[in-house]
Amino acid sequence: MTILDRQDAGHIATLTMNAPDRLNALSDAMLAALHGAFDTIAEDDSIRAVILRGTGKAFCAGHDLKEMQAGRQAPDGGAGYFKDLFDRCAAMMQRVQSMPQPVIAQVHGIATAAGCQLVATCDMAIAADDTRFGVNGVNIGLFCSTPMVALTRNIPRKAAFEMLTTGRFLHAAEARKLGLINRAVPMQTLDAETRSLAQMIAAKLPTAIKIGKSAFYEQLQMPTADAYAYTGAVMVENMLDQQTNEGITAFLEKRDPDWS
Repeated sequence: MTILDRQDAGHIATLTMNAPDRLNALSDAMLAALHGAFDTIAEDDSIRAVILRGTGKAFCAGHDLKEMQAGRQAPDGGAGYFKDLFDRCAAMMQRVQSMPQPVIAQVHGIATAAGCQLVATCDMAIAADDTRFGVNGVNIGLFCSTPMVALTRNIPRKAAFEMLTTGRFLHAAEARKLGLINRAVPMQTLDAETRSLAQMIAAKLPTAIKIGKSAFYEQLQMPTADAYAYTGAVMVENMLDQQTNEGITAFLEKRDPDWS
């Protein structure tokens, strides 16, 4: 049994976190497997969209607390291990957004702490309507500071601060309303709804999606004037692509584009 399973169908790669006995916690092995898979897929031109999901009762329960407690046994009390752990986790999260293919989280059960961070980090998310989301490390004395980075870039700050300081769970309907997920659907249609979204993206021109995803995250960090200057240059690059020319020509000629 592998801790992370990859299945490709058409132009879609599905990654399944496969540690149900640990609620798919982000153990050292899981972090390495996820980062490695994202690196591999990023270089795979045949893949145009990625689905990330988990087996068992939960999407992901966050960091592996047993591993973290074991890290305290180091002579420095765990300081070196903890810094390395959070650095590796941050690098994996950032890889999700730097890879060219959109990543869709398919969420069920619970997504807590760094598991909620992973949902917030993915480009899109669809959840079963009975899913619960939380950054509830505060309940055990550990403020979810790194999950906070992704969370506060998804939902309004007062809602995020309440979650972080109270440990309160969000149900899927509220998560949808706040913008943490794209939509909540019945569990029995979760697979189909997620795959339908992935197929819609996979049908688009890959170079346009690649250019657009990179620009999306870059411009978010910029003042408005700088963002317009940057994205204007991106639009020029996109327009000069020969397959974009084919797409526009096909639209004007009222036919399907030939992007083969």
